[in-house]
Amino acid sequence: MTLRQTMTKFCQEHLAPKAQQIDQENEFKGMRASISCDFWKKLGELGVLGITAPAEYGGSALGYLDHVLVMEEISRASASVGLSYGAHSNLCINQLVRNGNEAQKHKYLPKVYYFVLNGNKFWITNGPDADVLIVYAKTDMNAVPASRGITAFIVERGMSGFRTAQKLDKLGMRGSNTCELIFEDCKVPGVYVLMSGLDLERLVLSGGPLGLMQAVLDHAIPYLHVREAFGQKIGHFQLMQGKMADMYTRLMACRQYVYNVAKACDQGHFNAKDCAGVILYSAECATQVALDGIQCLGGNGYINDYPMGRFLRDAKLYEIGAGTSEVRRLIIGRAFNATFK
Repeated sequence: MTLRQTMTKFCQEHLAPKAQQIDQENEFKGMRASISCDFWKKLGELGVLGITAPAEYGGSALGYLDHVLVMEEISRASASVGLSYGAHSNLCINQLVRNGNEAQKHKYLPKVYYFVLNGNKFWITNGPDADVLIVYAKTDMNAVPASRGITAFIVERGMSGFRTAQKLDKLGMRGSNTCELIFEDCKVPGVYVLMSGLDLERLVLSGGPLGLMQAVLDHAIPYLHVREAFGQKIGHFQLMQGKMADMYTRLMACRQYVYNVAKACDQGHFNAKDCAGVILYSAECATQVALDGIQCLGGNGYINDYPMGRFLRDAKLYEIGAGTSEVRRLIIGRAFNATFK
């Protein structure tokens, strides 16, 4: 079987039947990132954790297109678990500590240095569950450009001076646990890194809206060909045909854009403008497709016996998380402006 076929079969059998319960309880039992966690262990056995990591480091040495496909199929079954996977596969957290928070550098032992992290970061996916976190913090306030003054830190649960706040009760993506990280004189070593990881995060996460749009079609199209009004299936009404066409073309346009950017990254052509573009466009399309799906089901789309409301609540997060739609437009606009300096 292909990677997509393998992931579709696995997710539809093991995850999709639990998606509604995960949303209702705001909890994915067994989410805690450890070897005993059945779901994550099975993903590891399938080779989709550390999917782009080299084989010599225990990864699968696959590409970003493969990573997007896995993200898409998990999100198709459960968007909240898909979001957790997107963070989990990047060592649980890939966020930037900013807004005035910074790290101070001190000598620790001869020829050995550590940094002291102070500050906090809100809206951290997997924050309540992660054992290991990647945290970006400002270490040089005078660096030009500013991105060169950022350092990546590996932070482990239980480190002195590090703690998490309470889990947030979110509108959507329920079961993908989110909280605030708090650093109070937390001593950690640091390694300087580039900002390209944020571009790739946006690319991989764009698989989430694709999976959500596919899930809407999975539920709406059969419904339109079962539900009857005025003696015929409502899918034969011209207005409903228009809805089906709009939902399908939005999904396919987004899918081709995301896949093409992923293929380009696999060939070494990284582009911040398009990495922002794919999640900007697919996120906004996913929200519209979810709205159309609700409209297709009419009153049934507005009750929680059907999953359409969950799809809408989950889709909206992608216009807010990993940089808002406004920030993505700013990135794209600045990229154009940079070529005319």
